Amino acid sequence: MRKSLLTTALLAALPFAGVAHAGDGPISANLTITTDYVFRGITQSQGKPALQGGFDYAHESGLYIGTWGSNVGWVDDIAKTNNSLELDLYVGYAGEAGPLSYDVGVIQYYYPGDKIAGTPSPDSTEVYLSLGWQFLELKYSHAVSKHLFGWTGTNGEKTRNSNYLELNAEYEVAPTWTLSAHVGHQRIRKNSDATYTDWGLGISKDVGFGTVAFSYSDSDANGSCALGQPYCFGSNGKNAAGDRYVLSFTKEF
Repeated sequence: MRKSLLTTALLAALPFAGVAHAGDGPISANLTITTDYVFRGITQSQGKPALQGGFDYAHESGLYIGTWGSNVGWVDDIAKTNNSLELDLYVGYAGEAGPLSYDVGVIQYYYPGDKIAGTPSPDSTEVYLSLGWQFLELKYSHAVSKHLFGWTGTNGEKTRNSNYLELNAEYEVAPTWTLSAHVGHQRIRKNSDATYTDWGLGISKDVGFGTVAFSYSDSDANGSCALGQPYCFGSNGKNAAGDRYVLSFTKEF
């Protein structure tokens, strides 16, 4: 999902909230080159580089709409589509109430390509709410689609009402330098094996013509693929949940 520039330090590695709201005008665009695409502690590109970008429109009333895309690897690896693309579409409303900022919206994660008959679609829809105070942000995301990213319960049940709760912090320690931290918990309804907690740290530098970021992330979903841990994808059992170190460059337009 498209991340806010306020959390650029973990731009390619952590699922920080919301969308990019235009600063100098109602329309903005973004382009990122990253060594890995990590979302909620899980690599989406199987540890390979990703090219990402999006467009946003933000009205002065607080309403916004946008789209964001990236190449991915996990969907193709588990044979649920023949395409390696993620396309996100979102709409929401953001504003302030006293010392608090808030953001509420809905996002559709779409993975184009042919789906395998009889298997849950990885396409997913979530509603989200975030609250911000000074350098802290608390965000809750709730799945309203039948399945979240193709997951089923341990007995094949739908995973609607799965959720993700995260706490994010970001602090400018010096001009153009920002430190970020994150912890989140992904609950997959009726599937405790796929439920996990992730965390991460990052640092970013505004270099004038863009932002360079370096981040570390990990999760307790990490385990042995030989023992059947759930976040192993592809015929070779690629572990998608291990610790990740990500370097990225982002340009906002």
